[in-house]
Amino acid sequence: MRTFFYLPWIILPFLLFSCTTTETVSSPETETVQELSDVERPIPYPVERANAFDRAVSEGSRTETGAPGDNYWQNEGSYNLYAEIDPETHTLHGRAEVTYQNNSPDDLEIVVVELAQNLHKAGTAKKETTEITGGKTLSKVSANNLDLEEITMQQRWQDSQAGYMLDGTRLYIFPDEELTSGSTMNFEFEWSFEVPQEGASGRMGRSRDNLYMIAYWYPQIAVYDDVFGWMDDSFLGNAEFYHKFSDYQLTVTAPENWIVMGTGEFLNPEETLRPEIYERYLQAGESDEPITIVSFDEVDHATASSDDGLLTWKFQADRVRDVAFSATRESTWEGARTPVGDVTRDGETDYTRINTFYRETAPLWSEQTDYAQHATTFLSDYTAIPYPWPHMTSVEGADIIGGGMEFPMITLIGDYNNAGAVQLYGVTAHEIAHMWIPMIVSTNERRYTWIDEGHTSFHTQQANVDRYGEERFTRGNLFGPYLRIAGSDFEGEMMRWSDFHIPGPAYGIASYPKPASVLTALRGVLGDELFLEAHREFMDRWSYKHPYPWDLFNTFEDVTGKDLSWFWRSWYYETWVLDQSVADVYEEDGKSVIVIEDIGDIPMPVLLKITLEDGTIIEEEIAVEKWLQGVRTVKLPMETASEIIKVEIDPENHFPDRNRSNNTWER
Repeated sequence: MRTFFYLPWIILPFLLFSCTTTETVSSPETETVQELSDVERPIPYPVERANAFDRAVSEGSRTETGAPGDNYWQNEGSYNLYAEIDPETHTLHGRAEVTYQNNSPDDLEIVVVELAQNLHKAGTAKKETTEITGGKTLSKVSANNLDLEEITMQQRWQDSQAGYMLDGTRLYIFPDEELTSGSTMNFEFEWSFEVPQEGASGRMGRSRDNLYMIAYWYPQIAVYDDVFGWMDDSFLGNAEFYHKFSDYQLTVTAPENWIVMGTGEFLNPEETLRPEIYERYLQAGESDEPITIVSFDEVDHATASSDDGLLTWKFQADRVRDVAFSATRESTWEGARTPVGDVTRDGETDYTRINTFYRETAPLWSEQTDYAQHATTFLSDYTAIPYPWPHMTSVEGADIIGGGMEFPMITLIGDYNNAGAVQLYGVTAHEIAHMWIPMIVSTNERRYTWIDEGHTSFHTQQANVDRYGEERFTRGNLFGPYLRIAGSDFEGEMMRWSDFHIPGPAYGIASYPKPASVLTALRGVLGDELFLEAHREFMDRWSYKHPYPWDLFNTFEDVTGKDLSWFWRSWYYETWVLDQSVADVYEEDGKSVIVIEDIGDIPMPVLLKITLEDGTIIEEEIAVEKWLQGVRTVKLPMETASEIIKVEIDPENHFPDRNRSNNTWER
C-alpha cells in the first residue's frame, strides 16, 4: 500500500519555458477562434488543480461534481484528556490517552502529531515575534504500550528503530509496527508547559491572574487525508489549523473558585457548583432571557469545596475537531438558551445553551448573551444547518486578544471597550460563524485560509445586515478593505498557500475581505436563490468532512449547471481587478448607443440601469461571454421612446469594482 509522508525538505521547482508563435486564440466558453491581434485582454484559462486532488478523483474519494466520492474516507481519533492548572506557576500539566483509527487504504509507517505550543520554544520557526516560554516538555510518548525515546534520523533509517523525532511544532512517531489499513493504534502522552500570556499569536493564554484560555495545548494527531496524506506543515503562528474529527473526554482540575467551561457537554455541574449556583445554571438552560448564574460579588464562593482545595470538571464531546477550555476567577457568568432549528429531526424546535463570561472591566459585555443568541439562531437558519452542540460560550479575554478566536463551542473575544457595541456584535457573529466553517465543514486552514475566513466573513456580513440593516452594513463597506489594495503590489492571490504571502496586508486581505467580497459577487452573478442553494449544498455535502477548493468550485458548477471556470480563475488565482466603465452615450442612425469599456482584467457581467427622460427605467445585462471573446469595449444600441439621461453600472453594488467613479454617465 502507498504511504504519503513528507519529512521537512526543500522542493526545487522546475520551470518549463517554451517559445512558440500562436496566431489564433480559442475561448472555450464561447467556442470562438480569433486572430491574436484582435485579443485586447487576458482570457481566463482553465482552473489548475493539484495533481493529488486529481488522483483522489480517479480513486473515487472525490468527484468531478464536488460531492464526496463513494470511496471517501477519513481517519478518526478518540481522546481522553486530563489537564491540571497551577495558577501559582501558570503551568499546565497534561496527560492524554489516544486511540487512532486508520480508515485509509494505506499502511502507515509513521504517525504525525502536532505540538502547537512549541511555537513558544526557542529556535522554532515563526512568522512573527513570539513569547518564549519553552514550549511543551514531553515526559512520556508511547505507542501500543511501548514507551518511545527520541531518536535520530540515522537510527531510524539504518536500524529501523522505533521512537520519535521532534521538529518544531511537529512530532514524528515511528511505531514498532506499522499502522495497517483498517486498524487502530493506542498512544499515550504526558507533558507540561508554562501558559504564555498571549499564546499561539494571541489565540490562547492568561490574563491578570484571573483568567486562562487553554487551547492548542495537547498532542494532536495530524490529519491524514485522501488528497495530500499527512498534513505536517509547521504552525508558524500565522495561518491556523487543519484538524480531524474525534471524540473527546476532557477532565480539568483547578483550584476551588475557578470556574471552568470547555468544549463538550458539561457532565458534572452538580459536583462543581454550589447548590444555588447549580440551580441558576439549570434555570438559564430553560430561559429565553439572560440569567445571571454567578454575579461579580459571588465569584469568591461560586464553586463547591473539596478537602484538597481542588475541583475536577468533566466534559464530553463527540465528532469535533478540537477541544479548548477556559478557567475564570473574577468573571460574571450569564446564561440563556436560543433556538437553533430541528437538530434531532423530530419536528420540534431545539435549543442550545448560551454561556457568557466577562469581567467588570468589560461593560459592553452586558449585552453579549443577546448578541450570541441572535448570531447562533440566525446562522443556524441561514446555513440550513442547525447548531448541533449543547452550548455556545463566549469568554472575554482582554490582554490575551484584541479581536476574537474560535474553538468548538467556545470563543475568546477582547473587551471591545474602544471599538464599541456594534463591533462587539460583529466579532461575536464572526467567531460563532466559525462553528459552521471550519468546525463542521472542516477545511485546511493552514493552506487555504480563505475558505474558512472568507465564508465566515461573508456569514458575518449577513448576520450584521439581519441585525442592523443594509443601510448600515452595505456591500460597499464589505468591499472597502479589499479594494484599498486591489491590483497593487501589496495583494496576493487567494489560492497562494496562506503562510507564503509576502509580509503586509496580503495574507489578511486574501483571507478575509476579498473572499467575502468574491462570494458576494458570485451571488450577484447567480442571483440570491441559486447562490444560496449552491452555498448550502456545499456545506451540507461536506459537513463533518474535509473539502478542498476544487470541491467548492465543482459543487457550485454542479448545482447551478454553469461553467464558472472564468470566475474561479479571475478571482481566486489572479490579482486582476474589476473596473467597468460607461465610456460614452451617443446617437447614431436614430438609436442611442451605450459604450461600455472593461478597463480591468476580470471579466464580469455588466448590470445596467438606464433612466429615460420620461422616468422610464430599463435594466439590461451584458453577458460575461462578450468579454471572454477578448474585447474591451461593447456597444449597446437601443431604440427608446424617450431620451437617455442616465446610465449606471451595477447601481446596487453587487460587484467590487475598483473605480466606481466611472460607473455612471449622466446627460
